[in-house]
Amino acid sequence: MTMEMAGETVGDSAYRRIRTDLIFGKLEPGQKLKLEKMSGAYGTSVSTLRETLNRLCSEGLVIAEGQRGFEVAPISAGEFGQIAELRELLEAHAIEQSFKAGDLDWEASVVSAHHKLAVMERSMLAGNASDTETWKQCDWQFHRALISACGSKVLLDAHAAVYDKYLRYQMLAVVFRGEIAAVEHRQLMDAALRRDADAACKVLHSHIHDCVAHALRNSDWLRPAVAAANAKKEVVRKLRAR
Repeated sequence: MTMEMAGETVGDSAYRRIRTDLIFGKLEPGQKLKLEKMSGAYGTSVSTLRETLNRLCSEGLVIAEGQRGFEVAPISAGEFGQIAELRELLEAHAIEQSFKAGDLDWEASVVSAHHKLAVMERSMLAGNASDTETWKQCDWQFHRALISACGSKVLLDAHAAVYDKYLRYQMLAVVFRGEIAAVEHRQLMDAALRRDADAACKVLHSHIHDCVAHALRNSDWLRPAVAAANAKKEVVRKLRAR
């Protein structure tokens, strides 16, 4: 997840803010990204904005429409499943390496990150769904802490990129599975403290794939009927644009 950096350029700031809005669903799938309007909203020139959107195209978050501009990349149930599988593959491998190499400071970081996440989960369970971004930031920080001792920046960067795409689906679906998710996070922390990578990977498998199944059952964005209707609207829109 892209965090604000001191001394960043206007272009970097626009990239970070737009990318965050894409991941957290403020810019919705299929939405047209009008350069003039976005230039004012994000405080950057049209030329810088075009460069930023091209950069986001390379990440698969935005698509270019030739001479017609840019729009937010669509989503699909099939892609979500593929992203979930890739996240599990990378995270499980990183867990194995991190659990072997982690020291006392690593353990402390895992416990601290879990504490923050658990506080947010208790708030969500109490019915407070007003701060989903903070909740997912804490979720990210916990999963990142688990794998932070893996010893490979390449692996961490690859995982972060895939996690962001996975998170985009979660935010559009507003996925919170309640007590079961909180229990799985506690189990992951306990497995880390025991250095039991096998147990952690089993929990991770359920944690990710049950989340996908929950989203497919409950998200308007991912239900087959809605997806078909959206596809039909897209065909009509393109025909009218000719």
